[in-house]
Amino acid sequence: MFTGIVTDMGDLVKVERKGEVKTLTVATDFDAAGIDIGASIAHAGVCLTVTSVTAGGPRATLFTVDAAPETLAITTVAGWDEGRRINLERSLKMGDELGGHMVSGHVDCTAKVVSREDLGITTRFVFEVPERLARFVAAKGSVALDGTSLTVNEVNGNTFSCLLIPHTLSVTTWGGVKAGDMVNFEADLMARYAARLAEFPRAS
Repeated sequence: MFTGIVTDMGDLVKVERKGEVKTLTVATDFDAAGIDIGASIAHAGVCLTVTSVTAGGPRATLFTVDAAPETLAITTVAGWDEGRRINLERSLKMGDELGGHMVSGHVDCTAKVVSREDLGITTRFVFEVPERLARFVAAKGSVALDGTSLTVNEVNGNTFSCLLIPHTLSVTTWGGVKAGDMVNFEADLMARYAARLAEFPRAS
């Protein structure tokens, strides 16, 4: 489980294909001693399992993860190449501050960046999601986009907007995102369960 609060931008330093699996080697400033084999780390919102850890390298730590066919089919991971920067977040520990919202790391789909408007103090992004997932997006609600917990500003059909502050642009990969890019989208868990409960008639 995650919160959508990015704690490092990793550098993708090696990409290998092993049959249907894509193996990624990521350089990070996370302490190698604090990463166990089997640990879950969110990569641009995609929860992937650590398969090896090495201290040193181009940054403090190198670790590898494997992306399975299902992940490659529904997320942006399929298009990742060496040199890409990735939003990273370690999984929650008991007692950690919940600064964003509850994020599972199970991406629903990719969302298209329809537009980007730099307004000075903030930057406004408009996104488009498939019709089947639009019902989970509500004004003032939360969404996870590329692993970042964002508040929805306005909703119009299957498009919605979010306003990002300069800090978010500087400490995540959002500074380089432009119109036409695809980002990983995860609907809010509470919205998903509320929608599911609404499908059943109330007991008399």
